Order: sequence, then C-alpha cells, then structure tokens
Amino acid sequence: MKKGIHPEYRQVVFQDMTSDFKFITRSTMSSDETITWEDGKEYPVIKVEVSSASHPFYTGKNIFVDTAGRVEKFNKRYTKK
Repeated sequence: MKKGIHPEYRQVVFQDMTSDFKFITRSTMSSDETITWEDGKEYPVIKVEVSSASHPFYTGKNIFVDTAGRVEKFNKRYTKK
C-alpha cells in the first residue's frame, strides 16, 4: 500500500441524538468533539440522528424526525418563483 494516502482507521463513538444511545466501533470518520468512554479513554464522537435504538423498524414506534427543517428546505428550493 502507498504511504500517506489512506485515512486513519480508529475507534470512534457514535451517539444517537434522539435516544442518547452510544456505541463504539472502528471508523475512518473524524470529529473535533471527544467523549470519555466507559473504559476511561477519550474517543472522537460522531452525532447521528437515527440508530437502531431509535429507528421505527427496530423500535416499532413511529417517530417523526424533521431536524433542520427538511421539508421547509425542500419547499424553499423547489417552489416556482
């Protein structure tokens, strides 16, 4: 493999913002925010809107997720002037 062209593959914590569920896995994603995990070490944290803890397929509940006004953004972008 060529040196210096591959992203760093490391431990990252993903945090579901709707249910506050957190899990740690390996990823190439990066973040400026860090979180202290249960083992006492600090890891980068990636905040996500949906995970298996909040997805309707896994929970059996319908949750309306419209953060950042997706419908309004769509209507604003595609309305005729």
